[in-house]
Amino acid sequence: MRAWLVRFASLYAFDVVVLLLIGWLLPGVRVGWAALWAGVILAAATIWLKPLIHRGFLGMARRSSGRRTALAEKLVQYGIVFAVALVIWILVVLFTRVDVSGWFWGYALPPVALLVAWAIFDLVNDRIEARTSALYDTASRRLRGGRGGDAAASAPSSAQAAQGRRELKDGLTDEQRRLFDEL
Repeated sequence: MRAWLVRFASLYAFDVVVLLLIGWLLPGVRVGWAALWAGVILAAATIWLKPLIHRGFLGMARRSSGRRTALAEKLVQYGIVFAVALVIWILVVLFTRVDVSGWFWGYALPPVALLVAWAIFDLVNDRIEARTSALYDTASRRLRGGRGGDAAASAPSSAQAAQGRRELKDGLTDEQRRLFDEL
């Protein structure tokens, strides 16, 4: 349960920023305060619906994959990814007060922006979820009545804390850093 809450919260915060940027950068999309509710819809759709829709489109494409060239197969895969983003965007527009006008600025370009945002989120996901997890732990400790005795017992040693700070800095474990140094 905690992992789902952390993932949802980190994705929600990221999605609100993405929606505000889409509304700010694309003239055919007005987001405003609707970004708060649209972020909930987008995060839920990204976590639970996106894999289902993607699997459905892949199943349809696999039936005819033997008749396509390698280039055509890549184009179909890119088309599927775009179609998934388009379906998610249409759901966001339908269930929120996000206002779109024009097929290009309102429906063709925002899914591309979502694809870019999902790629960026995949790159920074571990760090965002680590920060969100730390915030969740701090909030749950305070709700339980302060730091208590178990917080001191679960605190990492100074060597572990130093290793964690190094890993957060460059994303590499000590062993990965050693392997890179040997190259």
